[in-house]
Amino acid sequence: MGSQAAENRSPSDQSDIVGLYCVGDASSLGAAVAAARDAFPAWSVTTPQQRFAILDRAATEILAREEGLGRLLSREEGKTLPEGRAEVVRAGMVFKYMAGEALRNPGDVLPSVRPGIKVEVTREPVGVVGVITPWNFPIAIPAWKIAPALAYGNTVVFKPAELVPACAWELVDILHRAGLPAGVLNLVMGPGRTVGQAILDHRDVDAVSFTGSVGIGRAAISAVAARGAKIQAEMGGKNPFVVLDDADLDVAVEAVTNGSFYSTGQRCTASSRIIVTEGIHDRLLSALKARLSRLRVGHALHADTEIGPVVDRRQFEQDLRYIEIARAEGGVLEVGGEALVRDTEGFFLQPALFSGTTNDMRINREEVFGPVAAVIRVKDYEEALQVASDTEFGLSAGIATTSIRHAEHFKRHARSGMVMVNVPTAGVDYHVPFGGIRGSSYGPREQGAYAREFYTNVKTAYSM
Repeated sequence: MGSQAAENRSPSDQSDIVGLYCVGDASSLGAAVAAARDAFPAWSVTTPQQRFAILDRAATEILAREEGLGRLLSREEGKTLPEGRAEVVRAGMVFKYMAGEALRNPGDVLPSVRPGIKVEVTREPVGVVGVITPWNFPIAIPAWKIAPALAYGNTVVFKPAELVPACAWELVDILHRAGLPAGVLNLVMGPGRTVGQAILDHRDVDAVSFTGSVGIGRAAISAVAARGAKIQAEMGGKNPFVVLDDADLDVAVEAVTNGSFYSTGQRCTASSRIIVTEGIHDRLLSALKARLSRLRVGHALHADTEIGPVVDRRQFEQDLRYIEIARAEGGVLEVGGEALVRDTEGFFLQPALFSGTTNDMRINREEVFGPVAAVIRVKDYEEALQVASDTEFGLSAGIATTSIRHAEHFKRHARSGMVMVNVPTAGVDYHVPFGGIRGSSYGPREQGAYAREFYTNVKTAYSM
C-alpha cells in the first residue's frame, strides 16, 4: 500500500538499485488494519490443518528458493552470501516448525472444586497483531513473528524496516501464493515515525511484536501499554564474552571473531565486550589481532568476502563515531577501524578491536551495532562475572572455559536471557525461546513453543 516510491540501494554498491518500493502512510496503515480486522473472524476459526497446510507450503517454497532469496537478502542488507542463504533457510525452518505448532495448541480439562462442574482452559488468537521488524535480519525476524501469529489464528499488519523492503515483499508474496486469504497478512512499508507509530496507536491493533532500538522500543512499550494492548519488544544488547585462563585459545578466538564481527557485527546478540582474565589476556589479544587482520571485507556477493558492508551511510557514520569515542576515552585501537575502498561504492569498514578499556567507558555501555568490540582485562572469574553482569542489558552472555565448575556456575549466574559456553553469543535455534532480561527485552519470549504465550489469550470456561 502507498502512492509514493523509494529506491532501495545495495550497501555493497550504491549504483545497484535493488528496486522501487511503495512508501505508505498512516492512511495506508489504517486501511491495512481494517482489512485485518475484517479477515479475523473467518481466519480465527479455520482448522489447525488449514493453517498448517498454508504455512507448510510457504516454508517449502522459501527453502526451495534458498539461493535466489539469499542473494536478494545479501544484495539488499549486506550480509555475505553464505549468511544470506543461511538466514533464508532459517526462515523456512521457522515456518515448518510453526506449521506444526498450529496442530499443537494445548489446553486442559480439569475438575472443578465444586461438584458436577467441568473446567476447560483453552487458548484463543489475540486478534490483529502489528509486526514491526528491523533491517538486520530481513527475512528471519519477520518469519519468527508472522509464522506464530498466523499459526494461532491471528491476522497481521506487517511493517518492515525501510532499508529492507525487498525481502519483506517476497515473504508476503510467498504466503499469499501459499493460500493465505485476503486481509490475513497486510504489508505496509514506510517510515517508523508515521507507519510504525500508527501501528502502536491504532485501537484496533490488539498486540504489537517489535524488534528494534532501545529508545524506540521503550516508547513503543509506553504507547501500546497505555491503551491496554499486548506488546512484546526485543531491543538492544551489550553482550559479554568471558575468556578464562583455562580456555582453549583457538575455540575462544573463533567464538569472539564470529560473535563479535560476523554479519558485520549488526546483531543484537553480538559480543561487543570481551572480558579476559590476566593469565590469557596477552595471548588472546595477539591471536585475535592476527585473526582479524586476515578477515576479508568486501562486496556481499563476492565469493571471498567474509565481512560484508555496513548496512547504510547512517550506520557507517555511527560506527566511525563510536571508534573515535573509544579512542578519546583512552581505548587502544589494536586493529581495524578504518573505512575501506573497494571496486564499488559501498560502506566497507575494517572490524575494530580495542584493548585497555574499562566497563564504565561508553564503548562498553552503549550498543554500537557494528563490527566494533572492546577487550576488558580482569583478575579472575569472580571479577569477570561481576563485569559481565554490570550492564543495563541482558540478552546473551558467553564464556570460553574448560572448567565444568565455572561453566555451570556461569550458566546459572550470568544475568542474561541466553548463555553460551564455548560457542559465540550470536546464533540461536528456531525451536527454543529467544529473549533477554532488563533493558534487552520486554514481554513473553519469541520462537518455539513459547511463542504461544504472546500470540494467544487464555480462556477459562465452566460448565455443568
